[in-house]
Amino acid sequence: MIDPRFVFVGSALSVSGAYVYIRDTLRGETEPNRVTWALWGIEPLLAFAVMREVHIGLSSVWTLVLGLVPIFVFIASFKNPKAVWRIGRFDMVCGIISVFGLSVWVVTNKPVVALVAFVAADNMAALPTLRKAYLEPSTETAWTYLAGALSAGITLLTLVRWTTAGALFPVCVMIMNTMIWTLIVTGFGPRFRANLSRDGVVA
Repeated sequence: MIDPRFVFVGSALSVSGAYVYIRDTLRGETEPNRVTWALWGIEPLLAFAVMREVHIGLSSVWTLVLGLVPIFVFIASFKNPKAVWRIGRFDMVCGIISVFGLSVWVVTNKPVVALVAFVAADNMAALPTLRKAYLEPSTETAWTYLAGALSAGITLLTLVRWTTAGALFPVCVMIMNTMIWTLIVTGFGPRFRANLSRDGVVA
């Protein structure tokens, strides 16, 4: 384990990723999915409030930053209307399910159920962007997700004691960000679909 104050390094990485993402959004080079980024902002901020209630230590700082960063990305998406990913039925369904999971997390009195509901809500919110990274990786900014994965990894290393409550959320954030980053940098989706088309299979 590393010094808990390294959580500030992880938070700085998240801010760095946000800066690049917002810059690319304003330039029209990146097209944020508003469903994902809006929910990614709301969920960690609610989680931060709960963490403060139960007196979680410095790791809660990372959760706070994790909520503020998407809020700024969401706002930036309105500054350049051309740099917004089109919202389809899949995005809306994922958003609705995520909100339902978030509602379960907020109202339930059972910690395990609440934790599972929260993590499920966060992952459902991520699916539209994961799909977008598969379909059109050029509309995303790779560094943002790599920074997010590294940030979550550092936060995990600062935990004095690994518990499901403390580790599950950052583990899921690290895995999801790594998956999105991999799809962006490899361009796997377009290449895979091109191969299917060449073989006469509908992509």
